[in-house]
Amino acid sequence: MIKGSKRAVVSNYSFGQNGFILMELVKKGIRLRYRRSYLGIIWSLLEPLLSMIILTIVFGTLMGYNEKSFPVYILSGRLLYSFFSLGTTAALKSIRLNSSIIKKVYVPKFLYPMSAILYNYVMFLISLTVLAAVSLCLGVYPTVYLIQIFVPLITVLLLCTGCGFILSTFGVFFRDLEYLWNIFMMLIMYTCAIFYKPEAILNTKWGFILELNPLFCVIDNFRSAVLGSAMNTGYMIYSLTFAMVSVAFGLFVFSRNEDKFILSI
Repeated sequence: MIKGSKRAVVSNYSFGQNGFILMELVKKGIRLRYRRSYLGIIWSLLEPLLSMIILTIVFGTLMGYNEKSFPVYILSGRLLYSFFSLGTTAALKSIRLNSSIIKKVYVPKFLYPMSAILYNYVMFLISLTVLAAVSLCLGVYPTVYLIQIFVPLITVLLLCTGCGFILSTFGVFFRDLEYLWNIFMMLIMYTCAIFYKPEAILNTKWGFILELNPLFCVIDNFRSAVLGSAMNTGYMIYSLTFAMVSVAFGLFVFSRNEDKFILSI
């Protein structure tokens, strides 16, 4: 009886209805993120700009990077890493944060982690205007290679989605995963070459550590598009394959466990 009623409820949700609910959840996420904030959405533009200035001064001085394009190099890596970090962390918490709604109203549960990822992706796309402005101010002008930028932009969204679904599933049953993920994200940050040039490590026996990190591969290709050079085909194939496999695995794990969420939230 219960299973039959559940199938009836699911059948009442068309693609259009799910799309509308997803859009409303994305809007809600953006509103909540900047609730009681005087700067609001402006902070999403100021924060990466201020971080870029600090990182450029510190690491540019320490490591002797005097290139005019170094701030663009830092900012491009910082933006992609921040989206992945914020998106996956928000997805991890999404089921538990919406537990009161899940217990009262039936909404396809996959919409919660998906909306958490998408509203962070919207803010990430908006923050790219800062990258464009900084690039033009420093004389880093668009080239024909800029058309490549859509590949890493799509790949990072897929990568975040796959990891987000996996984390949102296990985060329901293992509350400490939130703290462990924050530590793991720190490790990922240091293997993304955000504020240093990767050649110093890639040319050593430890270079494989960077190349095994799909986010590093995405960031490297994103930088190539912005700075005007051809993408690394190997990095593109590896990161895109990793992202698609993570999405498939994430959806599988989520769908197999979503009926158990109500017992743990």
